[in-house]
Amino acid sequence: MNEYIFPNKTNSALLIIDVQRDFTLRGAPAEISGTLLVVEPIQRLVHSYRPEGKPVIHIIRLYESDGSNVDLCRKKDIENGKRMVIVASDGAELMDELKPSSKIRLDSTLLLTGKLQQIGDAEWIMYKPRWGAFYKTKLDNHLHDLGVDTVVICGCNFPNCPRTTIYEASERDFRIIFVKDATSLVYDKGLKELENIGVSIMNVTKCLSWFDFNSNTNSTQ
Repeated sequence: MNEYIFPNKTNSALLIIDVQRDFTLRGAPAEISGTLLVVEPIQRLVHSYRPEGKPVIHIIRLYESDGSNVDLCRKKDIENGKRMVIVASDGAELMDELKPSSKIRLDSTLLLTGKLQQIGDAEWIMYKPRWGAFYKTKLDNHLHDLGVDTVVICGCNFPNCPRTTIYEASERDFRIIFVKDATSLVYDKGLKELENIGVSIMNVTKCLSWFDFNSNTNSTQ
């Protein structure tokens, strides 16, 4: 791996995409298969990042009940009454396992203005209006303000939001680690395509070991 794409151990941020109740819980209105199974691996990443004081950013979707801010492919469903990550609903909330405290709830009014909600010393929630986390958000500037040049990406539904976010991060010259067993609906061809654009593919164990968060962790991929 050449020096231009090699991840930086010092200046990284963890980006967690769309791990919200409506996408995660069994029987939820927009359940994404396999997302509940990746909550524990994501939790391992979060619990390693937090004590190190490294940035963690939970990136979410929020839909107005009238469909006014919804992407076109889902707009008709929301207009017809489907309840999916609706503003101020329980289903829009992050999974409790990933929060610093289960008492934290989304500040939807703040988030919909494009501002980040700070929930810890180096931890935030950010709303994204479409698939990619960089599209019409302050994420790029926020990461640069933190001195971040490497993003570690995981979360819900690889074909949609994590994959789009990875390509957007690549376009902005971030070094990228994709954590394959902390993301739902991953498939082999997609992993190969990421490798072709210089993304480092790791599992949780290797990622934590590589960052030296746990020196006793086996570093096999």
